[in-house]
Amino acid sequence: MEFYLLLCAVVLLLCIFSNKISDKIGVPSLLIFMFLGMMFGSEGIFKIEFSNYQIAENICTAALIFIMFYGGYSTSWKHARPAVKRAVALSTLGVVMTAALVCLCCHFLLKLPFPESFLIGSVVSCTDAASVFSIFRSKNLNLEGNLAPLLEIESGSNDPFSYMLTVIALTIMQGGEMGFLWKMVLLQLAVGIGIGLAVGILAPKVIQKFKFCTDGFDAVFVLAAALISYALAGILGGNGFLSVYLTGIIMGNAKTKNKANVVKFFDNVTILAQMATFFLIGLLSYPSQMIASLPETIVIILFLTLIARPAMIFALTGGYLNLREKIFVSFSGLRGASSIVFAIFASAGGATMQSNVFHIVFGLALISVAVQGTLLPEAARRLHLIDEQNNVLKTFNDYQEESAMTLMQMHISAGHHWENRKLKDVTLPEGSLAMVIRREDGIIIPKGDTVIQAGDEIALNVPSYESANEIALREIKIDEEHPWRNRKIKDLDLEDHVLVAMIRRKAQDLIPNGETMIREDDVVVIYDE
Repeated sequence: MEFYLLLCAVVLLLCIFSNKISDKIGVPSLLIFMFLGMMFGSEGIFKIEFSNYQIAENICTAALIFIMFYGGYSTSWKHARPAVKRAVALSTLGVVMTAALVCLCCHFLLKLPFPESFLIGSVVSCTDAASVFSIFRSKNLNLEGNLAPLLEIESGSNDPFSYMLTVIALTIMQGGEMGFLWKMVLLQLAVGIGIGLAVGILAPKVIQKFKFCTDGFDAVFVLAAALISYALAGILGGNGFLSVYLTGIIMGNAKTKNKANVVKFFDNVTILAQMATFFLIGLLSYPSQMIASLPETIVIILFLTLIARPAMIFALTGGYLNLREKIFVSFSGLRGASSIVFAIFASAGGATMQSNVFHIVFGLALISVAVQGTLLPEAARRLHLIDEQNNVLKTFNDYQEESAMTLMQMHISAGHHWENRKLKDVTLPEGSLAMVIRREDGIIIPKGDTVIQAGDEIALNVPSYESANEIALREIKIDEEHPWRNRKIKDLDLEDHVLVAMIRRKAQDLIPNGETMIREDDVVVIYDE
């Protein structure tokens, strides 16, 4: 047991350090994780024998649940809305078209049986947004117009449909009847959409009304909601991946408290899930078998890249994209984790196959990310699709981690000395900037002549505090017998060198003033020199 725990720790450390290399060379870190898995595998340096597709299927399914949920949760509906219709068309009709065209290629060019050809087409019909965006983030590049949300929504929502086609293909190979298939498709869609909507709508309401007794329980609740969405849909015969993706989108765009904590939690969970998935994929592979399958792999990826995806993109985007954008979106159809995981599902399904589906798809994904992925930034530049003003998907938190910046919120109550004054006439903390003002009628980008009103919430960007000597703070737990219970701060008999700096009340951190009432179960944070 101890040996395997040590091995897991070593693998995680290698994945962390290898991420630095991937950032410098512009290759997705997930590709590096795969190579690490191959290095530890049966034909690598450490010769670890692992060929259990059933175990791999279970681990990868669990990882995909979190990856797909967070893909939906982190999608901004406001920014994605203009691209939704086209993206959904690409992720539904586009998946079917891609699978059909690749099926014809495998059947007529590679002479594979039709059901097996359809299986390969189904497995490779989904794309991988994570690879695309990790490449552009490493190069500090952004795409113009609605290209980024189009690729994000397409890639996030085409996995469930690719999975459904894979299940249909395996059912056909195992002798399933057409009548049963149609019922299965309708059930997968109806239940998947229904459960996804139900959990996505109900869970945020519970978060808003229920008071969690401990910080961090809200993130655990969201995790449980994702698992319920997937498992309940699967038990009822629906598409669990579709369900959990819809739940993620709805919950991510709902107004809930402590969302920043949930995002940080799922950032870490998703990173760990991606590490585990790609390392396991590499561990499961045999490079010699991948090389033996290379002729079929090259035929499929050339057909997919040069014919199938461009035909699908040109057919379904119409006048929504111009010629340059269509060419780029066609070239951006990278294959990644989902395709390989679905190939694992196919290998674990027990169907008799003439080809080595797993290693064909594994090699295809490696070539796709390594070749297409490396050329993507240059392709975007050549097609003049780079937005020089912004960095793809970079948030304020990214900049806050990289520099000495902090976001501070100020509430302007009635009678506040800033009320009814112009922004240029108030004294802001030195080096700070008023970024936005949230008012009942919406968000305001403030200027010097903007008049501050009662009820405004002002977001200030201020320099982070830095000190050579840390200031020590002390916590005091307020129980029912504490003399401060149910007293205002201004009424406390505090010595001159004592200051109440903050009050922790359940899931909230309060910045107090003299009128703040101290309650039972509060944690009062004081500075006492």
